[in-house]
Amino acid sequence: MSVVEETRLDAKIPGGPIEDKWEKHQFEMKLVAPNNKRKFDVIVVGTGLAGAAAAASLAELGYNVTNLCIQDSPRRAHSIAAQGGINAAKNYPNDGDSVMRLFYDTVKGGDYRSREANVYRLAHVSNLIIDQCVAQGVPFAREYGGLLANRTFGGAQVSRTFYARGQTGQQLLLGAYGSLMRQVEHGKVKLFPRREMLDVVVVDGVARGVVARNLMTGEFETYCGHAVLLCTGGYGNAYYLSTNAKGSNVTAAWRAYKRGAYFANPCFTQIHPTCIPVSGDYQSKLTLMSESLRNDGRVWVPKSADDKRPATEIPDEDRDYYLERRYPAFGNMVPRDVASRAAKERCDAGYGVGETGMAVFLDFKDAIARDGEDVIHQKYGNLFHMYKKITDEDPYHVPMRIYPAVHYTMGGLWVDYNLESTLPGLFVLGEANFSDHGANRLGASALMQGLADGYFVAPYTIANHLAGRQLPRVTTHHPAFQESLVDSRNRLERIRNVNGERSVDSIHRELGHIMWNDCGMSRTAQGLNDAIDKITALREEFWQNVKVLGKGEALNQNLEHAGRVADFLEFGELLARDALERQESCGGHFREEHQTAENEAMRDDENFCHVAAWEYQGTDSPATRHTEPLTFETVKLTQRSYK
Repeated sequence: MSVVEETRLDAKIPGGPIEDKWEKHQFEMKLVAPNNKRKFDVIVVGTGLAGAAAAASLAELGYNVTNLCIQDSPRRAHSIAAQGGINAAKNYPNDGDSVMRLFYDTVKGGDYRSREANVYRLAHVSNLIIDQCVAQGVPFAREYGGLLANRTFGGAQVSRTFYARGQTGQQLLLGAYGSLMRQVEHGKVKLFPRREMLDVVVVDGVARGVVARNLMTGEFETYCGHAVLLCTGGYGNAYYLSTNAKGSNVTAAWRAYKRGAYFANPCFTQIHPTCIPVSGDYQSKLTLMSESLRNDGRVWVPKSADDKRPATEIPDEDRDYYLERRYPAFGNMVPRDVASRAAKERCDAGYGVGETGMAVFLDFKDAIARDGEDVIHQKYGNLFHMYKKITDEDPYHVPMRIYPAVHYTMGGLWVDYNLESTLPGLFVLGEANFSDHGANRLGASALMQGLADGYFVAPYTIANHLAGRQLPRVTTHHPAFQESLVDSRNRLERIRNVNGERSVDSIHRELGHIMWNDCGMSRTAQGLNDAIDKITALREEFWQNVKVLGKGEALNQNLEHAGRVADFLEFGELLARDALERQESCGGHFREEHQTAENEAMRDDENFCHVAAWEYQGTDSPATRHTEPLTFETVKLTQRSYK
C-alpha cells in the first residue's frame, strides 16, 4: 500500500488575473546579464522539440550548453513521429477562436485535472510558436491567399491546428534542429549523440549533473553543470505495444524520481483512437494514424453484429456512425479518450470488424466524393501511403481499420510554474513533465507544449534559478559524481550477471500484457490489485532469471533494453498504485466503478480534484503520495459533455 501524506505542494503560481500571471512573473524573475551568461553551464537531456528548442534558445542567449541525444542524430527524436499538427490561437479562419477559447478547450479536454495557470500560459504563447517556426522556414500548409491553413482536431469547434500534411512533427523538428546545429557550429552547444542518461547527480541538494552511458562503446560518462533540463519524453512503452519508438523509455525520469523528483499522475495515460490494429502475437510496436484523419474520415461499424459483408458493400442505412450518433455537437472530432472508449465499447459488444473483431472503420468515401481524390491526397497523402504499405489495403478505395492504442502520457515528473521539479536545479520540459494536459491531451497540443517550454518558458525560469541560488563551482571529480557513476555501473553489471534463461523481450512483453489488460483502457480495483501482484512477481523473475547477452562496457543493445525494462517493472507498479488510489474516472483514466449511466467518465471533484505526486522511499518501500490541490477560478468545474 502507499502512504498518503497531506503535504501540499507549492506550485509557485503568481498572483493576479490569469491573463497577467506570466508577464508579471517574467518581470519579477531574476535575470542573468548577457556578459555573465557565458559563466554558466546548462545540461539538456533530449533533442526532441522541447530539448532542441531549449538547447538552441539557451545557447543563443549565451549559456554554455551540453546536449545529450539518445539517437544517432537529433533529427531522429520521437517528436518526428507527430503527424497531424500544432495548435495555436491565431484565429486565421475567423471562426471564433481566441487565447481564452484555446485555454478553455485544453482545460476541459484534460477533464479538469490540469493546472489552470500553466495551461493559460501555454495558450498565451501559442501564437509566438507559430511565428518562430515560420521564421525558421517550417513549410506549413497555406491557403490560396497565402495565410497558413488550419484544420480541426478533437475537442474543439474551431480550426486552430497548423499542419504540414501528415508530417508536422518532422518539419517542426527540422526547424528546431537547424537552430540547434547553428549553435553547435558556433561552439555554444556541445552535442553528444548516442548517450543515455542513467542518473542525476545531486550536490548539496541541487541537481548539478548527470551520468550517461555511451551506447556505442558502453563507457560511462559524467557531465557537470549549473542546471539540468530533462526533455526525455513519455513512458508509453511500459505497455510494450504502443505508438512510441522502441527506444522511448522511462529511465531518465525514473532515475530522477529516485533522486528526489516527485512523479505526478502516472496513471494518466492516453489511448489514441486511430491506430492500425494489432495483427499478430509477435508484433513489436503499433502505428499511429493521425487524428487529423477524422476531419474527413467517418468512423463506423455495421448496425448488425452479424453483418460480415465487405465494407464497400454495406450501404449507409446499415452503418452505425456511432460517434456522430452519440455526440452530435462534435461528431467524429470528440477528444481522444471519448473516441477510444466508444470504439472499445462497440467492439466489446460484438460489432468490431476485421479478422479479430477488434477494429472499427475510418471511411473516406464521402470526403473523396465531395472533394475529389486529389484534395484528400494533398491533405493526407503520406498517411494513406503509410497505411497501404503496412496493411496492403488502399484507403482511397476501402475504409481504414483502426483501434485504440497507447500513445501519449500525461503524467510525468511534478514541476512548479517554473518547470522546476521537487529536486532543485532539475527542470522538466515537454512530455516528461505532468503540467499541461491533465487526464487527457487534446490532439496537436504535444508539439505546442514542447516548443512552448523550450523556446518561451525555460529561458526565463533557468535564468531565475541561476541568478537566485548560490551555485559553487564543482567538477565531475566531486564525490557525488563518483558515487552516482559507481551506482550506475553496478546496476547494469548486476543485471548482466543474473545469467538466467528468459530473454529481456519476453519479460517486457509479459509486462505489456499485464499493463494493457489491467491498467489499459478501463480499470477496476480488482484488476489493479492483480496487476500490482503480477508486476511484483515479474520483477522478481527478472532479477532472478533474465538473460543478457554480450559485455558490459561495449556496444550492447540487449543490455540497454534490460536496463529500461528493469525501470518499467518498477514504474508499472507505481502506475497501477496511482490508478488504484484515484477512485474516479477522468480523461484517459477510466475506472469501471465510476461511470455515468451513459458509460461516460464520472469525476469525483470533492475527493480527487488534485495532482497526485509520488515520493520515492526505496524500491521495496511504499512511495509517499503527496497532493497539489487544483483550483478552477476561470474555467469552472463542470461535467464534460461533447454531445
